[in-house]
Amino acid sequence: MSVVATIIEQSFFARPALTVAKELLGKYLVRRVGKRKIIAPINEVEAYIGPRDLACHGRFGRTLRTEVMFGPGGRWYVYLCYGIHWMLNVVTDEPGHPAAVLLRGAGKFNGPGKLTKGLRIDRRLNATEIAESTGLWIEDHGIVVRKSQIERTPRIGVDYAGPWKDKLYRFTMKSPIRQ
Repeated sequence: MSVVATIIEQSFFARPALTVAKELLGKYLVRRVGKRKIIAPINEVEAYIGPRDLACHGRFGRTLRTEVMFGPGGRWYVYLCYGIHWMLNVVTDEPGHPAAVLLRGAGKFNGPGKLTKGLRIDRRLNATEIAESTGLWIEDHGIVVRKSQIERTPRIGVDYAGPWKDKLYRFTMKSPIRQ
């Protein structure tokens, strides 16, 4: 019996970042590049929960860079890290509450820089809807990821965030989905 893939609706993202992060595991990131479609199961994410979170870009308030984070959940937040790698984030929560989930790995793309490079993602997708019409969306293929299949660890590269560096806001699948 084959499962019919359904595109994740905007309401999925209008929830707290920690909830969305855990539930993104096992979903599929889909990228259309020309006539080709690349489908990769999401296996690693990090949550950034809002202005109190000292690792979250929203802690500085509204800026040109972070404006998208203050909008409705269900948009892409794409920014350049270290002047080298594009980072792909899902904006979550309600308008006015800057929170997001960084996609760190999907399918054969391990690491956020490798993910965006492999899927040809750059600033042009920033602030666009997570929708098929933009060429980048997320699908549900009916895979249920149990709590026992998820490993929680501290986020990577946020040593500057004081006690927030130790929060267990990084989620990975113990056994990634095979493509």
